[in-house]
Amino acid sequence: MLTGKTVLLGVSSSIAAYKICNLARMLTKLGADVHVAMTENTQNFVHPLTFETLTQHKCLIDTFDRNFEYSVEHVSIAKKADVVMIAPATANVIGKIANGIADDMLTTTVMACTCKKIIAPAMNHNMFHNPIVQENIEKLRCHGYEIIEPVKGMLANRDIGDGKLPDEETLLEYIVREAAFDKDLAGKRVLVTAGATRESIDPVRFITNHSSGKMGFAIARAAMLRGADVTVVAAHTDVEPPMFVNVVKVQSAEDMFNAVKEHLEESDIIVKAAAVADYTPVTVADNKIKKSDGDMVIELKRTTDILKYIGEHKRAGQVVCGFSMETENVIENSRKKLTKKNCDMICANSIKKAGAGFGTDTNIITMITPDGDEELELMSKFDAANIILTKLASIK
Repeated sequence: MLTGKTVLLGVSSSIAAYKICNLARMLTKLGADVHVAMTENTQNFVHPLTFETLTQHKCLIDTFDRNFEYSVEHVSIAKKADVVMIAPATANVIGKIANGIADDMLTTTVMACTCKKIIAPAMNHNMFHNPIVQENIEKLRCHGYEIIEPVKGMLANRDIGDGKLPDEETLLEYIVREAAFDKDLAGKRVLVTAGATRESIDPVRFITNHSSGKMGFAIARAAMLRGADVTVVAAHTDVEPPMFVNVVKVQSAEDMFNAVKEHLEESDIIVKAAAVADYTPVTVADNKIKKSDGDMVIELKRTTDILKYIGEHKRAGQVVCGFSMETENVIENSRKKLTKKNCDMICANSIKKAGAGFGTDTNIITMITPDGDEELELMSKFDAANIILTKLASIK
């Protein structure tokens, strides 16, 4: 995902520096060329050899180190970097950068970088809330630096407060969002539905399906990484939603329908990937549950066809994609939906194929448009999501 990208990690002297070792490892696994610049005092927490082993690059510490090849090292790395993250960022380093002080390798290198710069503060709760520190953080924001807010938890001195460095997975997502993809969907507003709706029978029981939400969330994450403003209307899911997207939580098909209606007009691309329960029990007043000789009889009614509503109310310039999961006659049945529901594309798959359907991390999809069919091979849902989005972006 980060192959061909150069990431510069700036590490300052906080006990949280140990987390950046794992972050460096995670970045290299994604194919990134990782370089590390440390303050001299950071060596008291993490030995440079650790980073050098993980990144296969000499750790930058001493501005006047002569053991480099002939180049101005801080300028050389600054030119190559696609993104810079300073984590953990101490109050001292934040203050220096905010006020233009470049007196060591880390601050000198950061000052020379023209790419996106991300700061992740980590310090004592009271220090973080010191007005001077907050003023310096705000100054960095004004100059285009992105600030990752620290999380609340137990700090190094055993106090509980917000000054803790977020986990490595969170830090990684900030870097991936910035560097992984070209922002070809910038300015686009994407609406995605995901997960399985639940229709309550009584306070204990409900009607649902096996949808995990993985495909919908993969589409939402891919769109976000490509620069889109993404809203996900999410019913029950087995996985956490992606970062940096607006999540609207819903329960029933009616909840989802209302949420989609609310965001429909403002959206440029709509992808209905949720598996909506087709039926819902009628109201209690209409004898929702009947018992006869020990058996429970439930009277059902059809839920609103959300995709059909979207197609009927599609405005000029909107692109609508639905998903069709079939057990037989996959292409034929899905093409009928394309016309009947006024969609621009239907993504069809069969739950009978290994590696496709509910709960898996992979999928086998056929993209059906008025111009023809395109069958994709077995691939990860994230990879499929990117191909789907590229196809949708090309539809005029």
